[in-house]
Amino acid sequence: MKGTAMLAQRLKEYLDHEGVQYTNLTHAKAFTAQEVAESAHVSGRTLAKTVIVNLDGELAMAVLPANRKIIIQDLHDVTGAEQVRFATEREFKMRFPDCETGSMPPFGNLYEMEVFVAPSLSEDEMITFTAGTHTDVVQMKYADFERLVHPTVLSFTT
Repeated sequence: MKGTAMLAQRLKEYLDHEGVQYTNLTHAKAFTAQEVAESAHVSGRTLAKTVIVNLDGELAMAVLPANRKIIIQDLHDVTGAEQVRFATEREFKMRFPDCETGSMPPFGNLYEMEVFVAPSLSEDEMITFTAGTHTDVVQMKYADFERLVHPTVLSFTT
């Protein structure tokens, strides 16, 4: 595990405690998911971005490839929530004290949120995601991610 100094502390401790093999890749500062993918030299199809959504007043994570977009109506349909919208930064910022805003890892179990994952990510052997900063991503086996997070796989993207 190289260069793990900048990972979100909660994530690093959890992965290390669980004995998960992962790689921490440090890249030039990037803010959008596509910029992160380019900077980290990974495909936008394989980089997972975490979007915080509000489902009937509860915050949840929608995790999808960086090159895809959420279709709110589809998320509404597959979750059964009455009201579905993107959460505001103000709503979720305090939930992630160890993360830079916009770089939250898709580990809802560490932040008391349900996690929904796009099917295409679940079909890959590896998952790559931002790790709490605008300069770090983590790469690990999807099977380990699934075992630790227990995400619900749903179709909600373009």
